[in-house]
Amino acid sequence: MTDSPATAPALGELLKDAPTNWGKWGPDDEIGALNYLGPEQVLAAVQLVSAGKVFTLQRLIGDPKGDPVWPGRTPAERTQILDESDWDEGGKGAAYPGGLHYADDKINAFLQGSTQYDGLGHVWYDGQIWNGYDARTTVGGLDKASVEPIAQRGVVGRAVLLDMARFRGKENLDKAETYTHEDLMACAEAQGTPIQKRDILIIRTNFLRLFFEQGDAFYEGFNEPGLVYSPELVQWFQNMEIPNLVTDTIANEVTFDPNNGVALVLHNALMRNLGVTLTEITDLEELAADCAEDGRYAFLYVAAPLKVSKASGSPVNPVVIK
Repeated sequence: MTDSPATAPALGELLKDAPTNWGKWGPDDEIGALNYLGPEQVLAAVQLVSAGKVFTLQRLIGDPKGDPVWPGRTPAERTQILDESDWDEGGKGAAYPGGLHYADDKINAFLQGSTQYDGLGHVWYDGQIWNGYDARTTVGGLDKASVEPIAQRGVVGRAVLLDMARFRGKENLDKAETYTHEDLMACAEAQGTPIQKRDILIIRTNFLRLFFEQGDAFYEGFNEPGLVYSPELVQWFQNMEIPNLVTDTIANEVTFDPNNGVALVLHNALMRNLGVTLTEITDLEELAADCAEDGRYAFLYVAAPLKVSKASGSPVNPVVIK
C-alpha cells in the first residue's frame, strides 16, 4: 500500500464545511444514523418479503482460498483444541459419564478481519470521534461509540442493491475505479428501483474476486474501487438520511482519493461526521445473481454484529430476505 501524497490536505481542512449530525440525537448518542431506522421503516421493509428467499452475506472465515483483509491485518487463525484423536490411548480427552466425546476449537482474529460492522468511533481526526467525543476515550478500548451499541440495537430496514459492476458492464470494477452518488442513482434507475430516503445501500463491485485470483499480488499498489468524496455526495447522504452503507470491498470507498490524495475521506465525512454505519467485506454474489434474475433489487435487510465490549468493530453475518 502506498502512502498518500505529502501535499494531501488535512481532513480537518478538507471537511471544515462538511455537514454534521453531532448532537442531533442527543449528547450521549452512539448509533448515529441508525436512529433513522424506526418501527415505521422496519414494518415497511417486512412488506417487501414475498418469495421467502434468504441470502446470507458473510464471507467464510478461514476460507481455504484465503481471507481478504485490510493491509497490515492478518486473517483469522482457527485452532483445533479437541477432536476424536484426544480420546485415543494416552489422549487428553476427559472421561464423561456415558462416554461423551466432543470437538472444540477457537479463533484468533482481528475483529475487522472479516465481514464486519464498524463502530462509529473507529476513525477520527482532530482529536474527536463521532458526536464530538474526545478521541482519548478510545485508549485501551472504545468507551464511546464502540460497536456494542450497534450490536445491542440491531439493524433492520429496507435495503437496495446497487450492482455497479453489472451497471458498468463489467465482471468487476477495477483498482481505484470511482463512482459518485449520481452514479448510484443512475444504477438504481436502470434497475427499476429508485433509492428512497432511509434506504440501506448495498453496493456490489465484485472487486474481491481479484483477491482469490491474484493472491498476495492483489495487495500490490493497493487502491480499492469505491465511492469518491465530494461535498455534493456528503450532502446527498445527509439529505437522503442514509443509515448504513454496505459494500463488498474491504473499506467501502476508494482507498486514496484521486482528487486530493487523502486516505478514506468518507470514513470521516460519513461515519465520523454524519454517523452513517459502515459494513464491509460482504459477499454479494448469490444475492446479485438472484436480483438480476428476478429484477427485485429492494428487500428486507437484517444484521446484528457480535456484542463485543469496547470494540471498534465486530464480525457479522447479514441476512437478506426477499
